[in-house]
Amino acid sequence: MTPASAHRGIGRGLWAAVLCTLTLGLTAAPGTAAASSGPAYPLAPIVLRVGEFNIEYGGTHVDFGKVVEAIRDGGADVVGIEEAQGHIPRLARELDWPYFSVRMQIVSKYPLIDPPGGNGIYGFVQVAPGQVVAIENVHLPSSPYGPRLAQRGLKRREVVQKERKVRLPAVRPSLQAARDLVVQGIPVFLTGDFNAPSWRDWTPAMVDARPQIRYPVSWPVSVAVERAGFRDSYRAVYPNVARHPGLTWWAARPTLPGWNPAKNAPQDRIDFVYAAGSAQAIDSRIVGEVGAPYADIHVDPWPSDHRSVVSTFTVTPATPPVMVAVEQRLMTVGEPAQVTFHAPGQSGEHVAIVPAGGDPATDAIAEQPTGAGSATDGTLTFASDAWAPADYEAVLVDGVDAELSRIPFWVAAPGAGPEISTGKTAYAVGEPIDISWWNAPGERWDWIGVYRRGADPHVAWYLLWTYTGASIVGSATLDDSSSGRWPLGAGEYSLYLLRDDGYKMAATTSFTIAG
Repeated sequence: MTPASAHRGIGRGLWAAVLCTLTLGLTAAPGTAAASSGPAYPLAPIVLRVGEFNIEYGGTHVDFGKVVEAIRDGGADVVGIEEAQGHIPRLARELDWPYFSVRMQIVSKYPLIDPPGGNGIYGFVQVAPGQVVAIENVHLPSSPYGPRLAQRGLKRREVVQKERKVRLPAVRPSLQAARDLVVQGIPVFLTGDFNAPSWRDWTPAMVDARPQIRYPVSWPVSVAVERAGFRDSYRAVYPNVARHPGLTWWAARPTLPGWNPAKNAPQDRIDFVYAAGSAQAIDSRIVGEVGAPYADIHVDPWPSDHRSVVSTFTVTPATPPVMVAVEQRLMTVGEPAQVTFHAPGQSGEHVAIVPAGGDPATDAIAEQPTGAGSATDGTLTFASDAWAPADYEAVLVDGVDAELSRIPFWVAAPGAGPEISTGKTAYAVGEPIDISWWNAPGERWDWIGVYRRGADPHVAWYLLWTYTGASIVGSATLDDSSSGRWPLGAGEYSLYLLRDDGYKMAATTSFTIAG
């Protein structure tokens, strides 16, 4: 479920005590400068278990301990999470897993790296020093829900048109990124709550198998994902749809005040673990409630309205590209800046910290050598006590001052919080609304919502919304292509920066629409 389908009356979200905690796994212990040199590691196949779990409203409304139990019992090594609402660090801590990324909404037993070019769309899972696979995690818009429209009698052509308009654009950036990664020889996993079924499940043979399957449907998102080179891991293991429907939503968790989909929603398989490149699914399990006929592993009480999927793969990892990455995209003056790198390992290589757009040869405010030898992976720690609040970049440079890789990060003053603004204080009806934000938490599902002036987002309905794309600093335009009501009528409105698919406010501003 996304902001587009959230319901009033349920408390959501958790405002963390710090601006952002992007814990990205590194090959060396925090606080050390380290490099591992030596012969390249052989790229042999390994077994990797990848999970997907929408924990619903932060996982706290039934029993957060049962969320932990479900992940642990499922046996995954790395899990894409939806609706974490600020609880990714807590989830990793209670699992006793050392790695997590709030930017990607992932918890992992393996180190995680946020590489240049990932842009919150993909990250690397470091399965061994110098060996990675890529992972993408999506949560597509949930309204309107296609199976419900089909059940209500909407024509197939109209259902497909809505899918193409609402969900297909949301997944396209992940598909393009995956194509580029596979070309580089890097296997890619795509996890997510897609809020749409697979074309493999709505075949002519399945018509009338469930009330909503009134006709076969080539669901556009699933078609596009497979055309991009991905394979549906559950369906690869269980090709017989009638025997193994694998339904993931809704799950019969205990009844709660407010939203209970079991009362009126059609069930379907909408949570997926896809794989592209050198990864072969050898097993797939559904984790769900006691009594669920399609669940292989059971937890009681079940904590979410979604079941979890865990697929096991044999996968051949890849050598990462030459790169530099930062542990935190947003940090505070005085915090240590930790930089991880994969470098060729030639003499004279070093990492320089420069103001945004700066030349490492002339503008570096700090630099450290990476070490010399053969292929090198490691981390460096920079003290930031003397740095001014500003935009910076970490740059990997070779021994003759040629730039190898660059990544941006932001340093805020102590106590500085997120901010949001509109380009103008007043707009005409139908005029696009330009918005900007900075010092944002940078979580995977941070979003911007427009409400009536002063409305409480925990109980009021939003009018328009858009995701921030996990960015720290960014901008967007709200117009007729945005999700929600357009155009807004004359009146006074509030613009909220809200955290992580939840309703905890990080920043606010106001604007007016004149009649």
